[in-house]
Amino acid sequence: MTSKKSAGPKSKSGKKQAKSSQAAPAKQAGAKKPGRQADSPENAPEKAPAIPKARTPEAPVVSPALDRADRERLLAGTHHDPHTVLGAHPVPGGVAFRVFRPHAEAVTVVFDDVRAELRDNGEGFFSGLLPLPEVPAYRLLVSYDGTAHETEDPYRFLPTLGELDLHLLGEGRHEELWQVLGSRVLTQQGVTGTRFAVWAPNALGVRVAGGFDFWDATGFPMRSLGSSGVWELFVPGVGEGELYKFEITRPDGSRTLRADPMARRTEVPPATSSIVDVSRHEWGDAEWMAHRADRPVHEAPFSVYEVHLPSWRPGLTYRQLAEQLPAYVGDLGFTHVELMPVAEHPFGGSWGYQVTGFYAPTARLGTPDDFKYLVDKLHQAGIGVLMDWVPAHFPRDEWALAEFDGRPLYEHGDPLRAAHPDWGTLEFDFGRREVRNFLVANAVYWCEEFHIDGLRVDAVASMLYLDYSREEGQWTPNEFGGRENLDAVAFLQEMNATVYRRCPGVVTIAEESTAWDGVTRPTHHKGPSGFGGLGFGLKWNMGWMHDSLAYMSHDSVHRKYHHHEMTFSMVYAYSENYVLPISHDEVVHGKRSLVSKMPGDWWQQRANLRAYLAFMWAHPGKQLLFMGQEFAQGAEWSEAHGPDWWLLDPAYGAESEHRGVRDLVRDLNTAYRATPALWERDTDPAGFEWIVGDAAEDNVFAFLRRDAEGTPLLCVANLSPLVRHDYRLGVPDDVPAWHETLNTDLGRYGGGDIAGQDTVKPEPQPWHGRPASIRLTLPPLATVWLRPA
Repeated sequence: MTSKKSAGPKSKSGKKQAKSSQAAPAKQAGAKKPGRQADSPENAPEKAPAIPKARTPEAPVVSPALDRADRERLLAGTHHDPHTVLGAHPVPGGVAFRVFRPHAEAVTVVFDDVRAELRDNGEGFFSGLLPLPEVPAYRLLVSYDGTAHETEDPYRFLPTLGELDLHLLGEGRHEELWQVLGSRVLTQQGVTGTRFAVWAPNALGVRVAGGFDFWDATGFPMRSLGSSGVWELFVPGVGEGELYKFEITRPDGSRTLRADPMARRTEVPPATSSIVDVSRHEWGDAEWMAHRADRPVHEAPFSVYEVHLPSWRPGLTYRQLAEQLPAYVGDLGFTHVELMPVAEHPFGGSWGYQVTGFYAPTARLGTPDDFKYLVDKLHQAGIGVLMDWVPAHFPRDEWALAEFDGRPLYEHGDPLRAAHPDWGTLEFDFGRREVRNFLVANAVYWCEEFHIDGLRVDAVASMLYLDYSREEGQWTPNEFGGRENLDAVAFLQEMNATVYRRCPGVVTIAEESTAWDGVTRPTHHKGPSGFGGLGFGLKWNMGWMHDSLAYMSHDSVHRKYHHHEMTFSMVYAYSENYVLPISHDEVVHGKRSLVSKMPGDWWQQRANLRAYLAFMWAHPGKQLLFMGQEFAQGAEWSEAHGPDWWLLDPAYGAESEHRGVRDLVRDLNTAYRATPALWERDTDPAGFEWIVGDAAEDNVFAFLRRDAEGTPLLCVANLSPLVRHDYRLGVPDDVPAWHETLNTDLGRYGGGDIAGQDTVKPEPQPWHGRPASIRLTLPPLATVWLRPA
């Protein structure tokens, strides 16, 4: 160490250079190494400013250089606490500075007007001892290939996660997990940079790699925050837009480079890096957010247009979609859009159902702020936004979640429990509290950060049953000897309870294809099975969908033998809160489009479709229709090219026939919204009455819907190709006259324009067990709605 009376060469910046020693007494001059400093050799030597001595100069001086064990662990990427050995630390004799900068030629400590070049210990390690009473606020001057770069030392900063965060992480109860894990730009000890944090409890060591270190993670080891399993590092100067991954040293000593499970932004696939993100979106949907909880969803109009964003208008970005989608959906009168999964996924052909970036909207269409802009515009147009959420499984990509830290972590430790038998993916370990936390917080994240109004949870049935798609011997019963996945049940209950508590007005929807008891029952209410409810707000009615489509696919001459397929849904209609889904799953993989499922010639197919849609809109439950079906697309959907919009081109000869169906959908939504009888008592048996449900020979169905005040709507569907004149139906005697408000056979929809009287008055003749009756002309393959005149 140069004494305070010695001088070092003056740098170009005017600061003065002091040499540090590695192990010599504080007053011993250090040997200068030519070519190891950034100072100009032409500057004449001047006296360096005095460096305050340590308070106990008589104490034995220790070597500032790292011992061999710490060096080897840092080089191997297996050091669990690099901050204890790197950076600046008070030691007997002063302050020891230790820096690990692979490939650097020289490192100089800079503070106040002092520069102290550290000794090169080889292999990228530099050290020095300065006789200081305390650690100064210092920076580093690092030279590479003769060029000096001044920077902060990441290893002089305190941990950025507090005790409460670590406690909640350990309990698996951190409901804002995205605030503490992943990458986050923040200011620490007056310095701006990015905090990186990742959960990897089985790792021997974790380092962060990115553009800022030329993808060589060697010099950026992270510290382990004890039993939490979290590794953390604050890297000064790294900011928005930086690419990064985590280099994890696995228990067997091998290394793996992984994308951040908590990344809020990613590269465009097939690239796989995570990106440091800072949101700058300013929301304009305050009015929507303030009022979306005014009415319970199950007592409100709820008509959903399901969309696959990448293919709705292929090539459009989130912001371009924001200029077209709200206008289109608003014109058709849907109350909500449901987006097929938008979370990042590597394979577009999975339609988003095999997720690797659970916290990042897919970069294929833009940035997270661009996606927020789309949601914002939909809200400003009065349209709610639902999104498909996939917590059941994840793909095996080696850069993602599978054996993330070298052992099963997010997936179950039992290979039979981990492997999903249908999709070649891995199932989450719902029994592990940190994994539950990852998923519960993810549900909250989309609702709070992106203002999502509802989560449609995919593949719930595969989560609930241990024997789902498994043969005997391929699964192990639960502790009670049953086939229920108790861990998954607990997870779904926790997720629903948390979302409903934190996010007023948000609805969760289960895609659950079995008869599990209590999917939409509150979690604190136990049913006959002994389980509490799962706590969902709504459930897809897969039974109605399968039965009704099966009926409609039969030629009309055979329908009388399948009449029960259209009426059976009312046996269980009030066992859950239902959505009636005609989703993407029903119009792909050889199932044919909705209109192509219908029998008969092209006119009959369209007539059947129109009658079916009006029957569906009047049936108890909410409605969901997949894009393209609103204008009778004849081909199956393909994610490669999306809906056949050319069918609506005026130059196309049959354009009016497709436009007619779309006009009907618009009118259905308009009449639906204006008629509380169709939605106000969807979950109340008093809101539905059969007029005639057994007219199998006629292929006729007639029923009443009633609103909270008892005001009725009469729906009559004639699903035979015959015109039925003077068809008598029993009706209440307290309605003086009925007015036809919708008829799917109108000419402007492409029908035969067979209409009955505008106003129909009841006759005192009892019929169908009612004191009065009306006579109607029922058009063929058509549904009509009548309301009190």
